Amino acid sequence: MGRRLVHGVSGAAVFLASVALLSMRHRGTREAAQYPGIGEGVLEKPEQQSEGSPEGSGGRGQKDLKLHPPEAHRTEGSLTLGDIFIAVKTTKKFHQSRVELLLDTWISQASEQTYIFTDEEDGALKRRMGGRVIFTNCSAEHSHQALSCKMATEFDAFLASGLSWFCHLDDDNYLNPRALLKLLSSYAETWDVYLGKPSLNRPIRASETLPDNQTKSVRFWFATGGAGFCISRRLARKMVPWASGRNFLSTSELIRLPDDCTMGYIIECKVGGQLIPSALFHSHLENLQLIPTSQLMQQVTLSYGVFENKLNVIELSGPFSPQEDPSRFRSLHCHLYPDTSWCLQAVGW
Repeated sequence: MGRRLVHGVSGAAVFLASVALLSMRHRGTREAAQYPGIGEGVLEKPEQQSEGSPEGSGGRGQKDLKLHPPEAHRTEGSLTLGDIFIAVKTTKKFHQSRVELLLDTWISQASEQTYIFTDEEDGALKRRMGGRVIFTNCSAEHSHQALSCKMATEFDAFLASGLSWFCHLDDDNYLNPRALLKLLSSYAETWDVYLGKPSLNRPIRASETLPDNQTKSVRFWFATGGAGFCISRRLARKMVPWASGRNFLSTSELIRLPDDCTMGYIIECKVGGQLIPSALFHSHLENLQLIPTSQLMQQVTLSYGVFENKLNVIELSGPFSPQEDPSRFRSLHCHLYPDTSWCLQAVGW
């Protein structure tokens, strides 16, 4: 499988030039745009530990997880969705059950900015997304090597785009583009910004492999990929020695953890950056029914899945029943975009 992982990273390079060309219409001659939302620093109830991650423990070493008031970063810039590179990671078996739902809902509002990263060719998806679906040739396994292969491809595609922000999502996330734009508008281009929601209420602990079969203990915060996270271009440039191309796979092997953990490790342990926690990102690993209905429209990401052996979805009325819309994404989309044609056709809407 290792040969395929390496080939996946290098093989996807042919797509990067087209990504860069597509981005030119958004950024003009700017190399980096301004980073304009609501940088909420409230850390809510921590999510459950993700599968395959070791116990996090202890403190942050010399620094704690700091909450930054959005006013401290606010800029007068004019960030647009065209300045944001949105990457959605998926796998072939979820193209119909998950990705089509995203295409029908939030991606329809951000289609020019969104790229789908998957592991196998799919003619139907290609017809819908055109050049914005990238077949990575990475393994479909849910191993840290396979996940890191896809993340490396996402990261390099973002670097080639020249855009200002890299935002990673999973295929079970609903993204509110307007809330995302508002959030990112809180941060200036002079900042190294790493935004997301921690999986734990403490740093994760890992063993870093050193030469001569030695190891050392490292601790760091990371934003769970299942809720989505965003990184500014300024910070991404500093990550290149550890995160670009095959370097990401090599770095992942040092701590033998999944891709989202590796991102946090690179940013905090190699670059010296720091996670800025935001309670506006959500994954299926938290109890989504605890989010007040009155606040759903302000969240950047939402999700669905199973939590404590129960269906885990947001609480939201109509226009579709839970049987018609088990994820609640279609109903949420209709609340956000009521003029959508299939929302207008809903009975009683």
